Amino acid sequence: MKFSIFALFSIGLNLWPTLGLAEEIAAAPADSWPMYRGTASLTGLSKSKLSTDLKQLWSFKAKEGIHSTAAIADNKVFVGCDDGNLYALDFKTGKKMWEFKTEDIVESAPLVKDGRVYFGSSDGFVYALATKNGKLLWKFETEDRVLGAPNFFKPKDKKAKSSVIVGSYDFKLYSFDPISGKNNWSYETSNYINGSPAVFSGRTAFGGCDALLHVIDLKEGSKEKQIDAEAYIIGSAAVINDMAYIGHYENEFLCININEGKIDWKYKDRAFAYASSPAVNEDRVVVGCRDKRLHCIDRNTGKQIWAFRTRGSVDSSPVIADGKVIVGSDDGNLYIVSLDDGKKLWSYEIGEPVIAAPALANGTIVIGAEDGRVYAFGPNK
Repeated sequence: MKFSIFALFSIGLNLWPTLGLAEEIAAAPADSWPMYRGTASLTGLSKSKLSTDLKQLWSFKAKEGIHSTAAIADNKVFVGCDDGNLYALDFKTGKKMWEFKTEDIVESAPLVKDGRVYFGSSDGFVYALATKNGKLLWKFETEDRVLGAPNFFKPKDKKAKSSVIVGSYDFKLYSFDPISGKNNWSYETSNYINGSPAVFSGRTAFGGCDALLHVIDLKEGSKEKQIDAEAYIIGSAAVINDMAYIGHYENEFLCININEGKIDWKYKDRAFAYASSPAVNEDRVVVGCRDKRLHCIDRNTGKQIWAFRTRGSVDSSPVIADGKVIVGSDDGNLYIVSLDDGKKLWSYEIGEPVIAAPALANGTIVIGAEDGRVYAFGPNK
């Protein structure tokens, strides 16, 4: 049988992913960070360039501490605060554009999509606001706190409806119509849902205090499977090629094979919990730990590549960009370290714990801290 050069080339392209020579991993665009961890699969990756010669561009002072991770979109920064507000700030200047008051702390990281910003509050509500002016579009009352970040599901079938997905401390994962706020379905677990649900291949994977990784069909809200993680989960899973990467409270970090329903490998260094959500690229997983370290793990083997020591717990979830890793620490510092070897490239002393995860767009890092300020750091031109 004869093949033309074009046919052989086409066959090669079709075989490329099968041979493991290329892997498409979702990353946030260079000019925005629209949601927690940057992408629906929660990879913690950004396409933005990142200098190690940075200066503080601006700071915004809120009334209380900030645990919420910022979103960057539409030339604005959106961030929740323990004072109960969601703030919208000008991305370039840090000037407040508007604020929206809820009845309790806003730890949930906002999701920005199609001119709307979605977030939860400890007052038990999920909110949708207009990004332009903060006008309330809809709100839905759950039966307990909403600490985790919402995610967005857009089906490949153009006729199927999109949805906003978010978990609550009432043990339920909810699916909402993005426009009306109508509840499509809810899925009940047996304990609190802390983190954000990862969205992939028409499914979601999330953990909680029931020590299970739940895998749910997003169209119907039906259970596909439950995988025992062996301890309760605080953070969120990053999912790539149906492999979930997540840490738990009993001092281990796991790689879970979703399709096979089993743990592929476990990583354990010292006896400290993982509250941080990981950043994952083609060959590495980077995650913070309460042992005061940032850990870099081989994605295939689960073996340690390096560990970067801070002077405080690392509950902040790292971001990978441009061969570097950004992360905060309870020691009051924001760090940039080399992804290659874990050596410190830059740091800034804020002076109060940095628990929120960084957001990154156009080479500018935005992050909140316990001192009640939102900071922006950009190239020192």
